[in-house]
Amino acid sequence: MIDRNHPLSLTRQAEALAISRGSVYYEPRPVSEADLALMKLIDRLHLDYPFAGSRMLRDLLSLRGIQVGRRRVRTLMRRMGIEALYRKPNTSKKHPAHRVYPYLLRHLKVERPNQVWAMDITYIPMARGFVYLAAVVDWYSRRVLSWRLSITMDVQFCLDTVQEAIDHYGAPEIFNTDQGSQFTSLAFTDLLKANGIRISMDGKGCWRDNVFVERLWRTIKYEEVYLKAYESVSQARASIGRYLSFYNSGRPHSRLDRQTPDQVYFNPLPLPRVA
Repeated sequence: MIDRNHPLSLTRQAEALAISRGSVYYEPRPVSEADLALMKLIDRLHLDYPFAGSRMLRDLLSLRGIQVGRRRVRTLMRRMGIEALYRKPNTSKKHPAHRVYPYLLRHLKVERPNQVWAMDITYIPMARGFVYLAAVVDWYSRRVLSWRLSITMDVQFCLDTVQEAIDHYGAPEIFNTDQGSQFTSLAFTDLLKANGIRISMDGKGCWRDNVFVERLWRTIKYEEVYLKAYESVSQARASIGRYLSFYNSGRPHSRLDRQTPDQVYFNPLPLPRVA
């Protein structure tokens, strides 16, 4: 977005994009080893206790002999892109350009592939640092249709992930996400609209609305990520790619009548209640 080689000054570019001029000159500091270790533990605790906010996580860490303040826990949670998952009143003011769409899946019978896709982003720890994983999942078959790793939670890697899924499998009828800023951005919603896709968004803080993706993150982390210590982004990409190939084609799911996602996606047969 910001082009440092453009003849227009950085100040004018920042004004045109309606972003802070200071953010253009800001250079992020590397995350300390202590914070990286703490983030890994917070990620595990959040996966096991998704209802825990910064106060409870502080206390859970204290029980494990780690004394840390609530503010530090809250700061790291924000960096990781996680929050306590529970329904709470929506008192925040939305940017007028970022419309929030209604949740369309309640009481909807999902009975075929490509009827509903879902997408989310999760934090992936590495030996030194971390990345973010985005994935598009077919709701009916649980098949991961596309995925990307990124060192930042910007909208572009989400757009690339969605576009890849559409290029390979066509467009779904409905696309469901949470209310994250990447998904409410005009660039993201315009991509869905351009492909004739109906947009659905979870209720604020209600993890049950996108429960299949939450289950996917838990599976990936306990069966792959937490067993490894990726030394680089390329190593993480290769290892997660191998796991997701296994997940799609070689891992039977009890909720899919012991079939793999590939079998259900490419050879759809009536399944037990899916949604």
